[in-house]
Amino acid sequence: MADDKRVPIKPLEPDQWAQDLQNICADMNGLPINVHKLMAHSPGLLQAWWDFRNYAVSGGTLGQRLGELVILRVGVHLAAWYEWASHVDRAMRIGMDLETVFEVLKPQPDVTKLEALVLRAVDELVVEHRITERTRLELDSHFTTAQQMDLIAIQGMYVILGGFINTWTLELDSAVAGRIETLTNRKDFEAAAARFQLALTSG
Repeated sequence: MADDKRVPIKPLEPDQWAQDLQNICADMNGLPINVHKLMAHSPGLLQAWWDFRNYAVSGGTLGQRLGELVILRVGVHLAAWYEWASHVDRAMRIGMDLETVFEVLKPQPDVTKLEALVLRAVDELVVEHRITERTRLELDSHFTTAQQMDLIAIQGMYVILGGFINTWTLELDSAVAGRIETLTNRKDFEAAAARFQLALTSG
């Protein structure tokens, strides 16, 4: 079989986007981020995705803080540097404390009981593809059905994005890299994500 010499897929700059994606470019003030530039290779997908993206990134009925914890935890599970770094940046911009953000890297994080419950639900979704009955009953005491559905949906959305990111080794946006360079780095994150996975698999 001949060697595969296809040109790697790279993010598309906005001047290369399909005309019907201009609403998305406008939403991002003419500066879409790299993951959206990557998704622009499938214009129909990106357009269909957009309302879901806007809902999920706001945290839906969970609110931004818990939504960001869900996204950060998915980033750790997938060892997706782009996802992690982008949402460390977003977490800082919505006023989250750095200590809580970095607790997400730990299998047993030192966070509030409610936050730990949300992170446990994410762990179960990623590993077991469901929220267990025990965890769901605990969630019922604190969260509405809509909030639990949003937790599942946001988790799923960022698993999908992590798949894009890890398949095409997406580079971090330069503006984000500049803002988080003193907070986190790829080498330390990937080492922490590896320790996290080892702790999960070793019981």
